[in-house]
Amino acid sequence: MNWRRLLLPFSGIYWGITTIRNVFYDLGLMRTTSFDLPIINVGNLSVGGTGKSPHVMYLIDLLKDEKMTCTLSRGYGRKTSGFRIANYDSKVFDIGDEPMQFFRRFKNKILISVCESRVLGVQNLLKHYYPELIILDDAFQHRQIKAGFNILLTDYNQPFFEDFLLPGGDLRESRAGAKRADIIIVTKCPDSIPNERFQVFQDKIKLKENQQLFFSRIIYDNQLIGATHNLQQTEWINKNVILVTGIANPTSLVNFAEANFKNVLHLMYPDHHNFKDVEIDYIRKRFDETEGDKIILTTEKDYMRLLEEGSLKDNMYYLPIRIELNDKEKFNQTILEYVRTH
Repeated sequence: MNWRRLLLPFSGIYWGITTIRNVFYDLGLMRTTSFDLPIINVGNLSVGGTGKSPHVMYLIDLLKDEKMTCTLSRGYGRKTSGFRIANYDSKVFDIGDEPMQFFRRFKNKILISVCESRVLGVQNLLKHYYPELIILDDAFQHRQIKAGFNILLTDYNQPFFEDFLLPGGDLRESRAGAKRADIIIVTKCPDSIPNERFQVFQDKIKLKENQQLFFSRIIYDNQLIGATHNLQQTEWINKNVILVTGIANPTSLVNFAEANFKNVLHLMYPDHHNFKDVEIDYIRKRFDETEGDKIILTTEKDYMRLLEEGSLKDNMYYLPIRIELNDKEKFNQTILEYVRTH
């Protein structure tokens, strides 16, 4: 039995608070701000681990040449506050790991911004930068702002309809919140979904007439990216790996590493973890103790936080990922239709 299930009575309190809040927003008793441009919101019902970043990057790739596109994130883990725009002088503690990941991937092709208040963030963008399209990163529960299009992600291995509210589970709000989504994407799917499991998702999610359901899986690149050079698959497949993760659910990457490298030592840290000096020293120590041909492997998001560590930099790599949708054409058409008509 999961020990957290002992906390389910307290989940009832959390349910009451979040349900009343949502009802107040639904009835207009709490203020919601709308803006006159297309805004796409990508988020979860759970506290994390659904693979949000690669889905945001998929949208950026799809839309960056369609309109002047901007992402707006909270900037989780940064040591600054207020509204900021990413630039070449930005550090990970200025804007957060995920915005830094977006900036390094897309640079000047789009605008990357952070602000705790999504409303204030959009107001600043419209006042100073004139975007034509905004992608909200992880704002499904930020109902002060009214997005024109909502995309909800849920993990194939822990879908929201099998989860519970905090603290007994990982849900930020009740399962009923899924009704606000225009698109629901089941993420981190296996290469082949058994028919009976596919039917479970169809039956349990109970789509409304205006909703669409998609399935996505993670695709790993065939090269590792490093600070000074990259490694092709033929160069890294027989290496020993110190795998460092600071993400909510590293299971997929761990499984990939164990299947594709000689030996794997996994050092696991919490999501958005800010590594202390003693932890950096420990990672380096374990690397030095590892025999043979070896590297340090981490996620693209963690790489943003570890990149400035000189003692790790020359031996550290990340493996880029992307997502593949079960019906890419239909998904793209739906998103483009919204963007072009708003």
